[in-house]
Amino acid sequence: MCTDCGCSITRSDKHHHHHDDISSNPQLNDEKTLSVIHKILDKNDVQANHNREHFQKHNISAYNLMSSPGSGKTTLLEHLVDHCKLNYAVVEGDLETSRDADRLKAKGIEAFQIQTGSACHLDAFMVHDALHNVSLEKADICFVENVGNLVCPASYDLGAHKNIVLLSVPEGDDKVEKYPVMFRRADLVIISKCDLLPYFDFDVADAKAHIHKLNPDATVLEVSTKEPETLKAVNQWLEQNHQDIISANAETA
Repeated sequence: MCTDCGCSITRSDKHHHHHDDISSNPQLNDEKTLSVIHKILDKNDVQANHNREHFQKHNISAYNLMSSPGSGKTTLLEHLVDHCKLNYAVVEGDLETSRDADRLKAKGIEAFQIQTGSACHLDAFMVHDALHNVSLEKADICFVENVGNLVCPASYDLGAHKNIVLLSVPEGDDKVEKYPVMFRRADLVIISKCDLLPYFDFDVADAKAHIHKLNPDATVLEVSTKEPETLKAVNQWLEQNHQDIISANAETA
């Protein structure tokens, strides 16, 4: 978790100040540091709103896809393309390599790779630059696959309309309580790799209870890419939310 970029500060909304939240952290309990962090986050929010406007102009619904490394984000996108009625493009985020974008391109998916170098999350400026390298004309949806990390990505608005969080069975059901900020912000939580449930001590009911305790409005779906029928519910969620987002955009236009 960074202490120099502000991602260690989590906000319930963009108008909330963090003095109470960080008073126990001596590294951040400093007015000058707070001022810098607020400026960084506020500038990010401005750019995020610009990104949303960009999506709206193209009638695209955008989704910030977050999870720990190895939970199956890229694999989900690889398999979802065979079941999703909506066309989608993907902005990929990793520290190094273009492997994930290359995998998606091999499936015929429009994808662009962001290599953050050392940053543990994407920010709105990175996404903005990537959008100039992605053809959105034929897309209905844009996924932003964030850097694998259960902490920092939750603190930055990228301009997406909804947040999707993956929790894989091998990680364990305790991750919801250990990393609550990301799950509080999730609109959809996908419990992934459910074909492995017989081999891991993962209590689905317990995980769902903890998610809904943090976030009563979150939708929770059980998914395995090895069981294609489980992807139908993800497709239905995307179709409904896409329709709702585009309709809301039309009303405010």
